[in-house]
Amino acid sequence: MSNPEFVVKGARWRGENVDVLVAEGRILELRPTGNYMYTGAQKIPAGGALLLPALTDCHVHLRDPGFEYKEDIVSGLGAAAQGGFANIMCMANTRPTNDEAAVTRMMLEKARRAWKNGPRLFPVAALTRGLAGTELTELAEMRGAGCVAASNDGLPVRSSELFRRGVEYAADAGMIVIDHCEDPDMAPGAGVNEGEVSSRLGLKGQPVAAEAMQVVRDILLAEYLGLPIHIAHVSCRQAVELLAWAKGRGVPVTAETCPHYLLLTDEAVHSYDTAAKVSPPLRTQDDVLAVRQALRDGVIDILVTDHAPHAAHEKEVPFCEAPNGISGLDTALPLTMRMVDEGILDMETALRAWCHRPAEIFGLPVCAFNRDDPADFVLYDPGAPWELTPERMRSKGKNTPFMGQTLPGRVNALFVDGVRIV
Repeated sequence: MSNPEFVVKGARWRGENVDVLVAEGRILELRPTGNYMYTGAQKIPAGGALLLPALTDCHVHLRDPGFEYKEDIVSGLGAAAQGGFANIMCMANTRPTNDEAAVTRMMLEKARRAWKNGPRLFPVAALTRGLAGTELTELAEMRGAGCVAASNDGLPVRSSELFRRGVEYAADAGMIVIDHCEDPDMAPGAGVNEGEVSSRLGLKGQPVAAEAMQVVRDILLAEYLGLPIHIAHVSCRQAVELLAWAKGRGVPVTAETCPHYLLLTDEAVHSYDTAAKVSPPLRTQDDVLAVRQALRDGVIDILVTDHAPHAAHEKEVPFCEAPNGISGLDTALPLTMRMVDEGILDMETALRAWCHRPAEIFGLPVCAFNRDDPADFVLYDPGAPWELTPERMRSKGKNTPFMGQTLPGRVNALFVDGVRIV
């Protein structure tokens, strides 16, 4: 591989103007912009847009099969493409549940037919059959069909013995278990933090202890077994303090959080706003500050959207009856760039959390702009603010507390394996 097939000219990378040389779907070279001829290569002007590695989202609900009225693989990957994502890991809470290889293969085939050049879909296997928490699935078979991790998603396994066996079995199959940490007896799925706001609204809330106690269990098992466990959507100070303690001891535990836990507090539900009802619930300002610091310090490894689309009629009901979830694929990158602009995160933390660390944990493709890296990258225009409206979202799910806000920029182009998707 010596001559570029195409060149993206004049992109901004780490404060410099660069050209991106691509051949055979791989990065050939990143060089300072100059008067190079690039004979025979297609020239794509970047117009000064920011150059970023394409993002990876390790926690997405695509609702397909079974709940296509909320989202399907076609629309969900469309939202991912518009959001700048090259890799998507989708959870198993479908109907039928993704607990058999045939379901996995069907999902992958649908993705290939609709988006043959990407974004890439990586299914997550159900840890237990039907997510019922009583019988482990055939994880080796699921791995062979294309699953990259296992999870019981929003229904944490009550039995610590069964969960332990699941972690061991997943490791033997070459997979990591992703665990939704929530005590199943402490207001599961309440959607609001137990505290001042829940008391004011007269709602039954979930205490932070419900999350922290399950984090403790997973840390102790990971240390005892010497096997990795990944903690989903961390939301509170107690959880990050426990994770910091565990990592200080060398426990093989990793963790994620979401943009909404960095930007919103439980005050977002003050008017019974079901768009801000999520599991685990939005917490207090003290928790937000702790989670931000944990992400900056690397105690929390990655960012995910926990993209959870719902139909409008499902959210337009009394708070206690509404399902949990925020639709996040369309907004994740602009919200992250807002946090960079405001000094909440620096760019290196954002790139680690959305690009490099997810690939390390789950063994997925990533572009670091080194020679022969996959040509997965984004051109992002930070000078193109836009108002978030339902019509501008590619996802079927319009359930987001950020609706109506002005977001600071947009994706101009997404390349996956050197093919322009957006």
